[in-house]
Amino acid sequence: MSDQKALAKIGSVGRQAVPGVLSTLMSLTSDAVLVFDGDGRIIGGNPQAEALTGLALHELIGTSAGDLLFDANRVHGEDASTIPLPTDGSRVELSLRLASGGATIVGARCDRVSAPGETYLLVMRSQDRSVEARREHDRLVDELSLANRRLSGTLRIVLETIDAQNLDILFNEVLEQISDTLDASGVLIFLSEADGFRLRGRTRSLSGRTVPQFMAYGEGLETMVTKAGVALRLRLMPPSEESLRSGALQTRELLDEDAGVRRRIPARQVPPFSSLICVPVWFGGHVIAIIEVGWAEARAVRRDDARLLDSVAQYLSVELAAAISAMHAERSQRLDAAAARLHDHIDAHPEQILDGDLSEAARALCEEMDVRLVPINVGAHQGGCMVDLPECGITEFPFAIDKLVCGFQDADIAVVPMTRGSELAAWLARSGCPSTGALLDLGAIAGERRAAFVLRSLDKEPLEDGELDLLRRVALDVRLTAEAGERRTKDTHISQALQNGMRNELQHVDGITGHDLYSSATKTALVGGDFYDLIRLPNRRACVILGDVSGKGIEAASVSAAVKTALGAYAWEGQPPARMVRLLNDFLLGFSRLETFATMFVGMIDLRHATLTYCSAGHPPALLLRASTNEMETLDEQSSVVGAFKGMIYRDGHVRLSEGDRLLLYTDGVTEARSPSGAFFGEAGLRDAVMDEASADFDGLLARLLGRLDVFTERNLDDDVAMVALRFDTLGHARRSSRSKG
Repeated sequence: MSDQKALAKIGSVGRQAVPGVLSTLMSLTSDAVLVFDGDGRIIGGNPQAEALTGLALHELIGTSAGDLLFDANRVHGEDASTIPLPTDGSRVELSLRLASGGATIVGARCDRVSAPGETYLLVMRSQDRSVEARREHDRLVDELSLANRRLSGTLRIVLETIDAQNLDILFNEVLEQISDTLDASGVLIFLSEADGFRLRGRTRSLSGRTVPQFMAYGEGLETMVTKAGVALRLRLMPPSEESLRSGALQTRELLDEDAGVRRRIPARQVPPFSSLICVPVWFGGHVIAIIEVGWAEARAVRRDDARLLDSVAQYLSVELAAAISAMHAERSQRLDAAAARLHDHIDAHPEQILDGDLSEAARALCEEMDVRLVPINVGAHQGGCMVDLPECGITEFPFAIDKLVCGFQDADIAVVPMTRGSELAAWLARSGCPSTGALLDLGAIAGERRAAFVLRSLDKEPLEDGELDLLRRVALDVRLTAEAGERRTKDTHISQALQNGMRNELQHVDGITGHDLYSSATKTALVGGDFYDLIRLPNRRACVILGDVSGKGIEAASVSAAVKTALGAYAWEGQPPARMVRLLNDFLLGFSRLETFATMFVGMIDLRHATLTYCSAGHPPALLLRASTNEMETLDEQSSVVGAFKGMIYRDGHVRLSEGDRLLLYTDGVTEARSPSGAFFGEAGLRDAVMDEASADFDGLLARLLGRLDVFTERNLDDDVAMVALRFDTLGHARRSSRSKG
């Protein structure tokens, strides 16, 4: 029984090899060979038949054998479509019509081929010795010319690619040389990637033609070539009537002319050729590239041409390996640049992300990656998901998002590649959508979970690892922008609550007229670090404070509140300003975990003795406008900032006051205000402005100064502005002040 099985197996293999044997025999014999069916229509031939008849193979195919061969003794009018010779293998002499218009006598034999259907093999040789000699001479000349053309083309390829640094030479010019050398209709080259072979180059003759963009591993043509290990001579077979009736073609058949077997490949991998040579390029035990050399018309492809391409591929392998490495580096740089552009786009529109409007970010992503985004409406259908698929409309999503992203989540985002054959890819394919891409989960944004499909059409390559990493980077940018926006919103609410609890306002002090002004430079009205106060103390004393804590938001607001509270306590203890600031320095160094420091002016006013004792710690110098002379003095006793270092030395400054004198305190947001050209308002600009405005009503002084700043900056302040103006109306003891008023 085992012997019978073995014999049956051998017989099966033998039958499969018959077409290959026949193809090889036709190419090796010097006789002209034609193959025709039972109706006498020619269905194949070899180059010798083309040379003998003067007709190209595509001109011969479909022609009636009776139109070419005839018996000179045939009765006029006899049906020319019948087979004009016996089909038992016996030799006869017939007349053969030539493309030139004449005819020649040939010796011919015809026999039926043992194959499905009715097929005949016809072998011919010219009986005219001069014709035969001339044909043999022409054949040898053609062979020599062809060999010279192949040799010169191969040499050009070698010379042009030696130490080639330009990828265009390898992926374009070399293909042109191969095409010219083999008189091909065009050439394609595919390079190996992580998930398949991607198209990297084509000849100019194929510009505008639809060609395969990607061949996945294990799907068809690439498997045939890899298993063969050498160049394959292939022919694209016409689709069967049955497959045409079934609708859109999912697969096509290629005939392996060496093995004589047909193999199916996906329709999207079909090359734009009727006949082709498919060449693997090996390097380090792996196929790193596949070259397709093809002809538009069906033809008998020379085995020598396949061998030549194997030699060319062997030479090109080292150059291609280096080029692939350089290409990967270039692609990595391109993806990094795309990630930077998308980051800048997201960073420029944070308010859109915070509002949950991702349309602009999605559009930019689609343009950069050549993909389509299909949003998934999470939790829109009784706790499930809905998705609006372009091909079939709103559809219930039959998968749980949490289950799909499990194992892929990082920093609350997930990018899940859709692998071929997975349930998700199969569901998309059944829905008529491209099933290559990824599932993108951004987590909750603006109170709603955001997820989407990132899809690419099947005729293009799937998302590669670098592109998946780009998706992760973009998703993380969106996630962090959303979280930062949410934090800013929370900070705004907390800061505003702090502001409400520590309002900057001046207490009423008898004998002093005070005005204050605060202007925020931020549109979101976050509380900054500017603070000021006028504290009424016993015995006709008062403490004026104005300062600026570094930073903004909650930290600055909380430190400002603490500073005001601490200074108020020190003032009630009767501490001199320098001592107050020294104590505050130690307090700040232990209060804030961040590197927060402050500048400030602390002044102790004694109305009874008409004195002002002050400490200016890293703060812009206060201005004192004398009422008697209308001259301006700068209080320039300066000390270091507060809260930066331990052991700092702070000094008091002293000044005598007169009734009507005016004191102006301000933060550096005033002097550091910039014009559109970049010029600073500066201390000199402030002094000039104060002198110009001093003669007008004191009550509107600060508003007028702010107006000057707005004009100077064109209403574009870079920092918050705080100002305090005090006028000393009544000095001396209270009784004297009362008599003066009387």
